[in-house]
Amino acid sequence: MAGLIVLRPDVDWSASGGLFDWTLEFLIPRLSDADAAARLQEIVDNNLGSLWISEFPAPVQRRILRELGDNLLAAAREDLPDTVAKQDVLAHLEELENLSRRVARQL
Repeated sequence: MAGLIVLRPDVDWSASGGLFDWTLEFLIPRLSDADAAARLQEIVDNNLGSLWISEFPAPVQRRILRELGDNLLAAAREDLPDTVAKQDVLAHLEELENLSRRVARQL
């Protein structure tokens, strides 16, 4: 099952279910808002397959975008296993990083 992160209504990013879950699991411990972290965990636990950042209060949206834009790729380089697909996965995550930075500048 694939997953979708909607950064804003006209900007989204899709990935395999495993990469989508990994991305949300990356975010969960980095959110100080317990309700937001619990919502992300619920999405992962129930295989809901989509995250709409606009569902969260503005400070949480900014935090999510900052984490995705500034810290995601470094964490992926460190945490993801070294496989033949790793470079493709990192390139795909870099797309999310770039989208997140663009959307964050517009908030």
